[in-house]
Amino acid sequence: MLRISELKLPLDHAPEALPAAIAQRLGVPDADLLSWSVWKRAHDARKKAAILKVYIVDAEVSDEAAVLGRLAGDPHVRPTPDTAYRHVAAAPPALPLRPVVVGAGPCGLFAGLILAEMGFRPIILDRGKVVRERTKDTWGLWRRSELNPESNVQFGEGGAGTFSDGKLYSQIKDPRFLGRKVLTAFVDAGAPSEILTEAHPHIGTFRLVTMVESLRARIEALGGEYRFQQRVTGVELSPAGDGARRLRGLHLHTGDFLEADQVVLAVGHSARDTFEMLHGQGVHIEAKPFSIGFRIEHPQSWIDRALFGPCAGHPDLGAAAYSLSHHAANGRTVYSFCMCPGGTVVAATSEPGRVVTNGMSQYSRNERNANSGFVVGITPADYPGDHPLAGIELQRRLESAAYVAGGGGYHAPGQTVGDFLAGRASIELGEVIPSYRPGVRPTDLAPLMPDYVIEAMREALPVFGRRIPRYDDPQALLTGVETRTSSPLRITRGADFQSLNVRGLFPAGEGAGYAGGILSAGVDGIKVAEAVARAIVGQAAA
Repeated sequence: MLRISELKLPLDHAPEALPAAIAQRLGVPDADLLSWSVWKRAHDARKKAAILKVYIVDAEVSDEAAVLGRLAGDPHVRPTPDTAYRHVAAAPPALPLRPVVVGAGPCGLFAGLILAEMGFRPIILDRGKVVRERTKDTWGLWRRSELNPESNVQFGEGGAGTFSDGKLYSQIKDPRFLGRKVLTAFVDAGAPSEILTEAHPHIGTFRLVTMVESLRARIEALGGEYRFQQRVTGVELSPAGDGARRLRGLHLHTGDFLEADQVVLAVGHSARDTFEMLHGQGVHIEAKPFSIGFRIEHPQSWIDRALFGPCAGHPDLGAAAYSLSHHAANGRTVYSFCMCPGGTVVAATSEPGRVVTNGMSQYSRNERNANSGFVVGITPADYPGDHPLAGIELQRRLESAAYVAGGGGYHAPGQTVGDFLAGRASIELGEVIPSYRPGVRPTDLAPLMPDYVIEAMREALPVFGRRIPRYDDPQALLTGVETRTSSPLRITRGADFQSLNVRGLFPAGEGAGYAGGILSAGVDGIKVAEAVARAIVGQAAA
């Protein structure tokens, strides 16, 4: 098979135009094109009046070697790579202790799935509830201002990615095509098959719920075991004899002790009490950069017209998405984060008396507004002190101030872009209707963020407005605060994926500082599961 990239056709091309273009690119008669399939499909909207479809395709031809020889200098024609996933090990006949996965978000889900497929019968713990019960609790916050600290946007089956846009792409290097394994597993669990071919696939919350349930059923059918509403409150450690310590088990909030010597720690970026416990017990943790800011909302129709021009509304294009970045004069980078076309801004706190925003879309992406994080990068030098958990302290300060500014009841503070740029408080909101629930209170957002953040944002808004017309429209809406863009810390691990100073503990995913988003978290879960399998097989062989 041959893989052909950068194959461009008009947006409304006829079906037969694609195989004809493949044959033309390869320089072969139509009859020599034996079969073909689309690997990826995207759009090139740089010329709004003539948007193109861009394909990567796999093709089978009569004389592949001759075609490759003739097109040896063409970087867009190559042999199709092998993308099949292969397990690295199989469980030994007897397992003294089953591996444990802490956390049932995307990372923990795929760590559990891979371990189960290899026959290790993992135990999966999650402090929250099964996904449908968790969804009811989350709606309790959005509709009635009632927060359940153990069952919300952050905690419970499916993780924080369940209440998001469901994006399934990332910038990670993936030479083993592990992301393909994630996508294929999702399709097998009920996701639409087009996520395998779209360049920027997404699923949306409602579909993620049923997929998470399906994947749980598969893990259980393979011998895995889920235990919900089980919060880890301590780790039992003993000397390992090499300057490190060895994991012996987990203490749970129920008072139970779970003996375990191989544990995947995939707790997500908001498990602050878990981070505090681990640090208190001497597990090596370091502060790392993350970003803070607000959510910005525009009518989706504005974004569609700005990015697609006369093609806006075309059924093949859907709701337009954007990605923006600006390096400000004060040295700070301002950028869009977790952009949700046709979505809503959601209440995402997990702690009482604090307000956090995030973005969410359904698969249809047909809500009134587009929203995105509008955030500024910060580093440990900006945190209050040099403690490894100082980033958490900063997050809590900002979230508590947002709760007060919102007037309580988990209402969020908001401000129009016009008032924000003018440096005056909003006393009413304008044309853009806020999607955040329980509600938005007009105010001044500037006091909620450090001065350098506000300075960089005010510089970036008109820059972004020149790239996307009306981005800096005075009626656009800012809602605060966005503080959980990623984990503010890293639970450091070595080349074997184990904690630097605790043998048997495998920090994983976004919470441990090794992923960002559903796809990269799932890929990290696969890598860590493989490391656990190798460790167990190595012990059994010894």
